[in-house]
Amino acid sequence: SNVEHEGQNVASAMEALANADAVCFDVDSTVIQEEGIDVLADSLGKGEEVSAWTLKAMEGDTKFEDALAARLDIIKPSRSSILKCLEDHPLQLSPGVDRLVETLHERGIDVYLVSGGFRIMIEPVAKTLMISKTNIIANTIFFDDDTATGEYTGFCRDEPTSADMGKPKAVQMIKDEHGYETVVMVGDGATDAQAKPPADAFVGFGGVAVRDAVREKACW
Repeated sequence: SNVEHEGQNVASAMEALANADAVCFDVDSTVIQEEGIDVLADSLGKGEEVSAWTLKAMEGDTKFEDALAARLDIIKPSRSSILKCLEDHPLQLSPGVDRLVETLHERGIDVYLVSGGFRIMIEPVAKTLMISKTNIIANTIFFDDDTATGEYTGFCRDEPTSADMGKPKAVQMIKDEHGYETVVMVGDGATDAQAKPPADAFVGFGGVAVRDAVREKACW
């Protein structure tokens, strides 16, 4: 491909991946081919309203927490509606991701999923990739368990990924907790590019959507 698509520093990104102690993957449009929140909204007939907000959040025009709260208020997903959505539309892994994660694991590199999406939707993806639940940093939806369907009551605002600059906070937490030297962030969105620093390299994933603002910041 032509040079412009190869990002700013391919050699150092390759080296960082090979020498990483840990690699953090964004989930939506990176590990999986869709935006989980849009899939959920579509399944509940709220697709168009919600994808407009998702785009605003991706392009960096709106505070992430505002976009998240607005979308959840539109969808109001119950636990049972999320589980039904996942049953009807299992999230599709991006080609080659399973092999990449397997290779990293074989090299003794720890793999994390760091996402502004929802833990309840990401856990099945993590299971498929043999990534432990404790290696997921994502948003937690609250449900009312006194209702048969587990009605939506809100989301946890204490998760780092529920707010702007959530990815760098999450990466810093992972570094502090485990004492990693080299952590690589892989993702497609503006929030992923923000993660370097503290991430030592940011690998921009353009397999699903190439965003110009992201391509300019990517090492690869």
